Amino acid sequence: MRGKGGCLGSLSGCLMKLVLFAIAACAFFWVLMVALNPWALHIGGRSTPLLYWHGSGILHSKDGKTYPLYVSWWPGKPGRHGGGRREGKIWSADLKGTGWLCLAPESVERMDLSGTMYGGYLTSDQSLFDFRFLEWQKPFQINYHNRGFFDVAGAWHGPELVLDRPNEQGIKLNTGPLIDNATVTLHWASYDEFETACRSEGSAAQ
Repeated sequence: MRGKGGCLGSLSGCLMKLVLFAIAACAFFWVLMVALNPWALHIGGRSTPLLYWHGSGILHSKDGKTYPLYVSWWPGKPGRHGGGRREGKIWSADLKGTGWLCLAPESVERMDLSGTMYGGYLTSDQSLFDFRFLEWQKPFQINYHNRGFFDVAGAWHGPELVLDRPNEQGIKLNTGPLIDNATVTLHWASYDEFETACRSEGSAAQ
C-alpha cells in the first residue's frame, strides 16, 4: 500500500522536481534577458553567453593619482529605468555590477556599480556607457548614507572599453581619496591580473 506522505514519501522525486523547476526558471530568465538585451551575447568583441563582461585597467584621477580597478557588469533588471538621452543616443539598457578599487597594496575597496548604455540593441559596439562606482553598502547598515562615489563614461574602441569622457564627477570616499574627473581604459582580464597590478602599482595611489 502506497503511503500518503507526499514529498516525505518520495524525497528523491521531489528533489528532482525542484531541480528541474530551478533549471526551467533559470532558462526562462536567460531567454528573457537575451530578448531584452541581445547585445549582451557579444560584448567587447568576444562571445559572452553568460551575459556579463569583466575587465581591469588603471584608473586616473584629476589629481594625478592612479588606482588599479577591476569591474564585472551585466544587464540590469528589466524595466528598472528606461528613457533618457546622452550625446544624441537614447537609453537602451540599465547596467549592474561590482567593482574593486585598489587604494594601496593589500587594500582593496569593493564598489557597487550601476550604469546606463545609450544606443544599440543588437550590438553595443557603437554605444555610449556611463558608470557610477558607489562605496559598497556594508551588511546590516540600513541607512548607510553619504557614500562616496566616482563616475566614468565612454565607449568601445575595439576590445577595450575606453572611459575617457571629461568632467565626470566624484564625491570623496569614506576611506579617504577624492576621485574626480576620472578616466580608465578597461580590457578583458581576470581578477588575478588585477591583484598583480594592485601589488605592483597600488603604491602609486598613496
